[in-house]
Amino acid sequence: MSPRAPQTSAANPAQRFIDLSVPVDPQYWEPEPVTVKYIDHRKGADLLGKGLIHAVRGSWFATVREWLKHHLGKGLDHRNFPDGKGLSLMHYYLTTHTGTHMDAPFHYGDKNAQGEKARTICEVPLEWCLRDGVVLDVRGPAEQGPVTQEEVVAALERIDYRLKPLDVVLLYTGGDAHLGKREYFTHFRGVTRAATAWLIEQGIRVIGIDSFGFDAPFPRMINAYLRTRDPGELWPAHLFGREREYCQLERLANLGGISQPHGFKVACFPVKLARADAAWCRVVAIV
Repeated sequence: MSPRAPQTSAANPAQRFIDLSVPVDPQYWEPEPVTVKYIDHRKGADLLGKGLIHAVRGSWFATVREWLKHHLGKGLDHRNFPDGKGLSLMHYYLTTHTGTHMDAPFHYGDKNAQGEKARTICEVPLEWCLRDGVVLDVRGPAEQGPVTQEEVVAALERIDYRLKPLDVVLLYTGGDAHLGKREYFTHFRGVTRAATAWLIEQGIRVIGIDSFGFDAPFPRMINAYLRTRDPGELWPAHLFGREREYCQLERLANLGGISQPHGFKVACFPVKLARADAAWCRVVAIV
């Protein structure tokens, strides 16, 4: 995937905005395909005209009269709009985990370690979503396995950075190289439970990764479970979120486009989906 060109701020030319998100694209291969229903500008005009039926104020008779006019071709439709075109409309059908998104604590389990209801995406504190960022280069082949605590510590030592509470940690694994292909869902590293726990113990509440998932690929986890029958092999990093509250940013991209390992901000506000386990984000690094 080619890196995106950073955008500069008109108010502050020295400030750059780097898009760390992937598009939601129906042409990309997905386990649950994205589908789009497109209502073009002509059909959109007809739809707006049809909506007039429900906007008519007055008697029941007036409503019926508008309905009859519309169905007899005498009501408001595309013929009444400039160039015969109204407003377009698109229906996207996708999961809350399609594209770049934030997982809320509720995704990992309905209750936390204290037995309280886990936070949904609307309950994630906004102060977690605009913080100092740090990129940790932990690139390696998928066969190397999930990123370990030792790798995280070593990556921090290489850039001479000490984490502080609420930093947004971005794990640069190179997993976005297969974006849009089947390999995107099988050829990536993931993160170990131990690495996740260590980051949370440092006060981190948002951890991002540039791959399909935060844990190891599904086949790797399932094969490990079938071999050992140990439930701890199944989504261990995710399920650590039942013990200690944190959020994941999955399906990031272009982490290599950030020209410095720290000294920048990350904005990652999720869409406000009521009672949802996750929501889509336009994640941006502000350098």
